[in-house]
Amino acid sequence: MLSIKNVTKIYKTGEIETKALNGVTFSVDKGEMVSIVGPSGSGKSTLMHILGALDVPTSGTYAINGTNIEHMKDDQLAEIRNREIGFVFQSYNLLPRTSALKNVILPMAYAGVEKNKRRETAVSILESLDMGDKLENYPNQLSGGQKQRVAIARALAMNPSIILADEPTGNLPTKQSSEIMDVFEDLNKKGHTIIVITHEDEIAERTKRIITLVDGKIIKEEKRK
Repeated sequence: MLSIKNVTKIYKTGEIETKALNGVTFSVDKGEMVSIVGPSGSGKSTLMHILGALDVPTSGTYAINGTNIEHMKDDQLAEIRNREIGFVFQSYNLLPRTSALKNVILPMAYAGVEKNKRRETAVSILESLDMGDKLENYPNQLSGGQKQRVAIARALAMNPSIILADEPTGNLPTKQSSEIMDVFEDLNKKGHTIIVITHEDEIAERTKRIITLVDGKIIKEEKRK
């Protein structure tokens, strides 16, 4: 499903070089639920950008479903993102003046999905996430947990290969955080491949495998039952 080999990322500011990732290697199989953890400055955000095809490595290889992307141009990366990856962000990234339903419809509209199919798919996904009674609600009428459910629904709209969740519970109180992880666990049981980027140990412990990143290197991998 996903393979990263000896990935390095170097940022340059004038003559100063900062190595954000240093020889990172791991793979994720179809149907896995994996967390990537580490302190601030560990390289988590840089790795998330590469995993999400928002950036490319300075060296090393990265393949999604057998397609190498490390030398792709911006328009090719955009196509990979649209086809292969569903994003869930800490800040939800919902359009504020747009209903829950239309927020979920939007990626399908951009992709040219037939109009009736868009609505049918969006309604079905939102109902599966217990948001069927909030279809016409705007984000400011929803709790943080409900906003994140809409964001998850939007991530699922194009049936991506991978759901990439960046600190998905970071803005939520404990109860809502637990409920959102219940959603991810349920999606994983249905066969979705999920990668969670988090600094919270209790969130990571809800996944089946934990990859720990420190100073741009993987220092530990732990499989859980």
